[in-house]
Amino acid sequence: MQYGLCYLSVVPLRLEPSDTSELVSQVLYGDFFKVLEHRKVWSRIRLSFDKYEGWIDNKQFQFIEELAYKELEKETPILSTDLVDFISDKNNQLHPIILGSNLNGLPFLKHNFEGSKSKGKLDKSNIVNTSLLYLNTPYLWGGKTPFGIDCSGFTQMVYRLNGFNILRDASQQASQGDALSFIEESSPGDLAFFDNNEGDITHVGIIMENHRIIHAHGKVRIDLLDHSGIYNVDTQNHTHKLRVIKRIVSS
Repeated sequence: MQYGLCYLSVVPLRLEPSDTSELVSQVLYGDFFKVLEHRKVWSRIRLSFDKYEGWIDNKQFQFIEELAYKELEKETPILSTDLVDFISDKNNQLHPIILGSNLNGLPFLKHNFEGSKSKGKLDKSNIVNTSLLYLNTPYLWGGKTPFGIDCSGFTQMVYRLNGFNILRDASQQASQGDALSFIEESSPGDLAFFDNNEGDITHVGIIMENHRIIHAHGKVRIDLLDHSGIYNVDTQNHTHKLRVIKRIVSS
């Protein structure tokens, strides 16, 4: 088994080993992973923190030893908390990094960082505040940054910045936590999931106070939430059908 560490700000994770293949997610600076299959140009990887798999360009990560990988797995993640920041390399060149980048790999990459950061689990009351950092971010299928994000990438990154790991896709996230019977039982920071006509869960958002929800739909936006689903305040119609509310983080 081989192991890798991302040394660039945002790297595409693709469905197939091709630059034209679908973007399924993104690998952020400091993310580390197992290399499941290594080819001349591409490698299929499995990210450590959520076990998500896809193909990454070999030019956009560096190999690390198994011992380094296991050491990174044991550590509590230290994450950058500004929308954009910089690390400096051994030549004092600056490299941009994005909100939620993992800084635990700095010693292995021989990089330095002097910006703001967080470590460990934060109070549930901070989840909504963190979500507002992404407000008006454009929707991007597979995206995980303040410059483009999808619905489950949004919830995953907000939870990660508060010290909680959840899975990547909305349908996977819906398998976590405890189901609530009514909206009235929910509290800010809980997750609401929505399904399509076939009954498949395809959307997720973060519940706020006063029957509001923040979610990625066209952009990260705030709408109303009722027993039917999400009511778009701009178009004045329901856009998503409520399936279940889950509590992953206790108050």
